[in-house]
Amino acid sequence: MRLRLDIAYDGTDFRGWARQPGLRTVQGTLEGAVARILGGEPRLVVAGRTDAGVHATGQVAHLDLTEAQLRRLDAARNPAPEALAARLTGILGQYPDVVVRRTSPAPEGFDARFSAVWRRYAYRVADRVSGYDPLARARTTSVAADLDVEAMDAAARSLIGLHDFAAYCKWREEATTIRTLLEFDWHRDADGILLANVKADAFCHSMVRALVGACVAVGQGRLGIADVAEIRDARERTSETKVLAARGLTLTEVGYPADELLADRAEQTRRRRSLDGD
Repeated sequence: MRLRLDIAYDGTDFRGWARQPGLRTVQGTLEGAVARILGGEPRLVVAGRTDAGVHATGQVAHLDLTEAQLRRLDAARNPAPEALAARLTGILGQYPDVVVRRTSPAPEGFDARFSAVWRRYAYRVADRVSGYDPLARARTTSVAADLDVEAMDAAARSLIGLHDFAAYCKWREEATTIRTLLEFDWHRDADGILLANVKADAFCHSMVRALVGACVAVGQGRLGIADVAEIRDARERTSETKVLAARGLTLTEVGYPADELLADRAEQTRRRRSLDGD
């Protein structure tokens, strides 16, 4: 049986998603909790591997249960796969920084990573207009300036489309930097916090934090609106923009096609990744 897990976490005290020996990670914490309940060596496959300090409200993973794990599940007081989320909550403690909000049988062909068609992130910035909120410091980046949100929004929208985003990605050998940026915009919420909405088919390493860093530079007046697209088209990293802190970034949603298209989407993505090295 393959299960889908819908997950949320505060990334502050995690060294990212991916399991690493001797380090506390989201994957390692959750796999340890599943092992305590079902035994074996569970391995989660995730939609998007978040970096150290990055949060999530809409992360998705899948888990393939072995025959032995299925027997332990069947022997439980409530054997329904949906009940596993509540059992994990009990294992993780009263105030955990990671929670499995939902567990459910995955549709046929579902792959948390390869079936996904898009990911959505939000980024929070506090400036002198909004002021600093100590209660939100773990999920908000602070900038000591009065930021021009209209200019930032215009710069963000100019980047939308299918492009090579090498200038906004940390280089990884044989990994593609060609991505389709589907949405990118900025607004202030009711408290004056600047919020970025960023949606793409996929993201290369540090891409979101580099994109929002470029827009903040526009908001400060250090770059013009047209500069961010010119930097993108030059396809080289530049010191004019910087990668902003992980604390402001949250993975909020992962999109999947209709159930009957899941397997085809996963196969299509695998073929593309094998060709471009990502």
